[in-house]
Amino acid sequence: MSPALSLAPTSIPDAWKPKLENRLANTTAHYYNARLDPSNYMDGPLSTNPATRLRQMLARPGIITAPGICDGISARCAIEAGFECLYQSGAATTASRLGQPDLAIATLNDFVGLISFKAAEMVCSLDPTVPVIADADTGYVYSSTSRISGRVSSYEASFGGPAMVARTVTKYARAGVAGLHIEDQVQTKRCGHLLGKQVVSREEFVTRIRAAVLARDQIPGGSDFVIIGRTDSAQVLGMEEAITRLKLASDAGADVCFIEGVKTKQLLERTVAALAPKPVLVNVISGGLTPSFTSEEAEAAGAKIIIFSLVSCVSMVHAVRAAMRALKETGTDFSSAQGMGPREFFEVMGLHEVVTLDSKAGGSAFVSI
Repeated sequence: MSPALSLAPTSIPDAWKPKLENRLANTTAHYYNARLDPSNYMDGPLSTNPATRLRQMLARPGIITAPGICDGISARCAIEAGFECLYQSGAATTASRLGQPDLAIATLNDFVGLISFKAAEMVCSLDPTVPVIADADTGYVYSSTSRISGRVSSYEASFGGPAMVARTVTKYARAGVAGLHIEDQVQTKRCGHLLGKQVVSREEFVTRIRAAVLARDQIPGGSDFVIIGRTDSAQVLGMEEAITRLKLASDAGADVCFIEGVKTKQLLERTVAALAPKPVLVNVISGGLTPSFTSEEAEAAGAKIIIFSLVSCVSMVHAVRAAMRALKETGTDFSSAQGMGPREFFEVMGLHEVVTLDSKAGGSAFVSI
């Protein structure tokens, strides 16, 4: 990729902008699919298909609040609490599955693999009607980076690029996920609320989104799978560039625009106004770059989806730390159990549903349990 199309964490030279914008204009036609027009999802009962259900929720009034989940326990607790949409957080899932920080350590195989009950597949199986939005990072495009005159040049390896993004979309859709977001960070990415982020060119970002949309549209039967375009460029290139990238993602077919690391309510309102009527997603992490908006505050600012990425895993750290300290100090788990025995725990995990199914099917394995 030529330096003229490379975006580093510095401002873009004015002399480059016309050339870049003309090239993008010539390669990115405005996407429209009449079947997926929001007006088609405004009426009628909510579908049991999670992707269709998510589109209905996007088309109708009210903000969508999606707690970040990372495993079966957190997903069960979120469903029990009554949340109508879940967010499979990449950071939380990496922490839960690998015990590692969110620094591009996880791969596609760690999220949706051929082995049963991998993260997304397992979560979707708990209640197939509840939409799950997945964090697909960069779309699992394998890139290499090199320094060119102090800038970062990102180029795709021969086995990556649009084909890998398309494969990711297909695998997530097959797992029962309702939608996913793809971002514009380089492959050696990090959590969107950490410093030092670097992003790829506008052109490469749009290529990722276009590949995701094409893959969705090629799913037999006409899929409602939701494609979310996420930009991390606000921190390194400024809000104007971030909004421009999201407009390009929208034109390429992104159904929702995700502005990561927005620092004030005013900037969120500005983003919503610039992208209207496209739905906007905001990510709130306590102690992160974005203020701790409530769902009501985010809705008042015009956001359509608010996710709380680390709500499960951070609370897990506090709870498990306290339980381990208590066990170490007292030699028993009595206080941390808080009266919850094995049966009560398994009830949260769906014991009643399994026993009922076994009985209705004529089984007798769980008559006494």
